[in-house]
Amino acid sequence: MKNILLICSAITFMMSVNSCVYDFDELNTNPNLIDRVSPGTLLNPILYGVTSFNTSRADAFTFQLMQVALPFPSAAGGIHRYDLTESAGNSTWNTYYRWLINIKEMETAAIAAQDPNYEAIALTLKAWVYSLLTDSFGDVPFYEASKAEEGVLRARFDTQQEIYEAILKDLEIANSLYDLQRNMIYGEDILFQNNVARWQKFTNSLHLRLLLRISNKHTDAYSRMAEIISQPAVYPIFSSNEESAVLKITGVAPNLSPWGRAIDFTTFRSMSEFFIDHLNQLNDPRRAKFSTQARELDGQSIIGYKGIPSGYASNESAFQFQPSNHNIALVQAPMIGLILTYAEVEFIKAELALKGHIAANAKSHYEAGVKAAMAIWGVQLPNEYFTNPAAAFNNTIERLMLQKYIGLYFNDYQQWFEYRRTGYPVLPKAAGMLNDQKVPVRFRYPVDVQLHNRANYNDAVARMGGDNINIKVWWEM
Repeated sequence: MKNILLICSAITFMMSVNSCVYDFDELNTNPNLIDRVSPGTLLNPILYGVTSFNTSRADAFTFQLMQVALPFPSAAGGIHRYDLTESAGNSTWNTYYRWLINIKEMETAAIAAQDPNYEAIALTLKAWVYSLLTDSFGDVPFYEASKAEEGVLRARFDTQQEIYEAILKDLEIANSLYDLQRNMIYGEDILFQNNVARWQKFTNSLHLRLLLRISNKHTDAYSRMAEIISQPAVYPIFSSNEESAVLKITGVAPNLSPWGRAIDFTTFRSMSEFFIDHLNQLNDPRRAKFSTQARELDGQSIIGYKGIPSGYASNESAFQFQPSNHNIALVQAPMIGLILTYAEVEFIKAELALKGHIAANAKSHYEAGVKAAMAIWGVQLPNEYFTNPAAAFNNTIERLMLQKYIGLYFNDYQQWFEYRRTGYPVLPKAAGMLNDQKVPVRFRYPVDVQLHNRANYNDAVARMGGDNINIKVWWEM
């Protein structure tokens, strides 16, 4: 039976990964083509598919927009100059909706099997992926999405507020469903190895992330976060790095690096001066993990960690050195794909304490977050790290968010989302930047959606105030 399930899982994985979905009619189809599946058959392909895509997008999009790393050379245009094309969000829309079909199938299978743990996991995965989707676009189809079999071929767009209310409710339900005495019997999952307690902690840690995301708009968000943190027996959350939602990409098929060729990660790339200079000021030991050292033009003499300016308005000949680049080892298996870490939970607690919403020491949580953010990459916190005035906690949200920004390195779109929520870190402006030097705050809807679901698209755009990269979503400051 185990071998049969593994074969089914591999088939489902390959069919899902290789499916190209371009319009909303196709998005509402079931790619599995299997009449009866177990919830476990779908779990690993979903985890790998979404996480590997998110990891690749952290590099292709978030690094550039959030001034972590830049294309080099790049004489004009590009995401790092805030030049987002109309198709910039296509892969995000298509990929997330494709996997949401699988998540829906998993939830249906779990209910049919009367297995509360798999049902809770499916609800958690749905909340995770829908949060990424709606935070990227704003209003998106939710209640009518993935219902082609029920005759819904033109799904209406739900407001972001409605979507958040639904996924937060799903996370509450998921937490109540977990049965720690019941084993997960449908094969071993690649994220938590069937540890139900860790799945429950992921559910509630995600609940904290999403409540904080909407805290500028949702009047009860802070009190709900305080309630979750104050009741660990009812709402357990991550309490160590070992519990983090981090996918280990082994390099053993089909769990392969998203980079078929690791060299593509470093070819024509440079680390940003903004990112590297902050690490230099902090004397941060993560520099060696994240990047190489710069060299003189002869390629021989090392000159330390040095990036190039964001949005530079010239070609590569303006720089009389070879800038720091990505560390290629980051994308060579065995590698990791970050979903949600213990460090992020500690930074959330630090922010709540700083703002007076929980009775805790903000400095302690800040320092725990920094330490955990280093440890997730196998880097040890130096004993003297916080004696550096640039690293010491100074009771400001700006200092906290700088470390959270570094801690969210390679974590899908989270740096972008948190910048939009808080305005930190303050990103550099340069003459070569477009869009009036403003950071884009959303993707435009794909052209295929505009063409094939026109009436519902028009309703959403009218409600949001437009379909451009500067239209703020519901929760933004």
